[in-house]
This record gives sequence, structure tokens and C-alpha cells, in this order.
Amino acid sequence: MSRVKKGVNALKTRRNVLRAVKGYRFGRSKKERQAYEAISHAGAYAFAHRRDKKGDFRRLWQVRTNALLKSEGLSHSRFQAMLKKAGVGLDRKILSDLATNSPETFKAILTKIQ
Repeated sequence: MSRVKKGVNALKTRRNVLRAVKGYRFGRSKKERQAYEAISHAGAYAFAHRRDKKGDFRRLWQVRTNALLKSEGLSHSRFQAMLKKAGVGLDRKILSDLATNSPETFKAILTKIQ
């Protein structure tokens, strides 16, 4: 079997890893082993936090609608139950947008389902 020298491939891998960690602090941006570990952790966190972001936004939307509902004497959960019973198919994102940008439309929906 012939001998395989991996100099070119090793240099290419090292160059790509160090380019990916540009801007990281301390040894993570200079040393190949630390850089590789930093990349793998960053990828894992990025994957998990893309999932977490969806929940974060859902909570934000609920807080925004609840702020307007409190002035009407309703809670968010009661409001959602009323929407479901009335067959209104608006999701939390749209309701939040209505509550922040056009409260009069939101209040019209509220009076319609009550």
C-alpha cells in the first residue's frame, strides 16, 4: 500500500477551522484543538437555541396580548378559550400584532367573541 501524506488536507482543515472561529477570544481563535471544540459547542448551542427562540417569541406574544386583555378584565387563557369556542382561527403572533399596532381591531375581535 502506498504512503499517504496528509499535509495539504491537514492545512486546509486547519485553515477552515481557524477561519470559522475568527473573532473568538483567547486560545479558541488561535489554537486548532480549542478552536475545533469551540466550533462543536457553538453548533450545538445554535441548534438548541433555534428551538428555544420559537418558545421565547410565543411567550412574548402572549405577554403583549395579555397586557391589553388585562385592561378589559380578561386573562390570556380565558381569551384563547373564547377564541377557540367562537371558531376564530387567529394565532398568537397575529393577535399580538393586532394588540400592539391596532388595538381598536383587537377590541372589535374581543367584542365579537364575547
